[in-house]
Amino acid sequence: MGQQLCYVDAYAQRIDARVVATERSESGNPLVVLDRTVFYPGGGGQPSDRGLILRAADGRTWTVRSARKTEGEIVHEIDPDDLGPPMVGDTVTIDLDWARRYALMRTHTALHALCGVVWRDYGALVTGGNMEPGSGRMDFEFERMTGDLVDEIETMVNFELELGRAVRVNVLPRDEAFAIPDLIRTKINLLPEGIEEIRTIEIVGLDLQADGGTHVANTTEVGRIKVVGYESKGRINKRIRIAVEDA
Repeated sequence: MGQQLCYVDAYAQRIDARVVATERSESGNPLVVLDRTVFYPGGGGQPSDRGLILRAADGRTWTVRSARKTEGEIVHEIDPDDLGPPMVGDTVTIDLDWARRYALMRTHTALHALCGVVWRDYGALVTGGNMEPGSGRMDFEFERMTGDLVDEIETMVNFELELGRAVRVNVLPRDEAFAIPDLIRTKINLLPEGIEEIRTIEIVGLDLQADGGTHVANTTEVGRIKVVGYESKGRINKRIRIAVEDA
């Protein structure tokens, strides 16, 4: 399996790698597997990364339109061109669209802060969520949520972000992870059966959850959130939409 740096260093933006396999997607686009990559393959509501593959030998560049995990490997889907994909054995440089990735890191951490406040103060479970760079939404099992309450939640989330809480990544054995109270905040446990290690994200002093995405290292990097929408998705399920703003 290739080295997958997104899970251990979210700030890695550009590395050299070697092409170990190429194939085609169902739509016919080239797929490239590398021996190491900084691309996040998507998951948990966070979209996959985009960026470039560059071959120094002749200056050729390919645009990576998306990435995904297939049988444990991160596979990069590139835009097709008349000259074809890089060849197995090629040495290439991988270059993330960093502005997009960093916006997603800020957004993902903001959503964890939102979840942490709602869980700590109101005990509401998450029923769904999604994000794009700079914006996201989270659904809660929270029958008594109201517009006034949402304003209070926004204020408290921004207070927590301004405290400069560290954000830590850890990988724990399954038994140790599941001994942590309330590690799973979703209504349905989405972790695969039989997984031996659990990756966790901790906003120190506020939130601790199982999570596979990329995050900033400190909540001050998020800036502030603004609630841009509040919707009732039924008697129990309520949705909060946020935008991430500079502090």
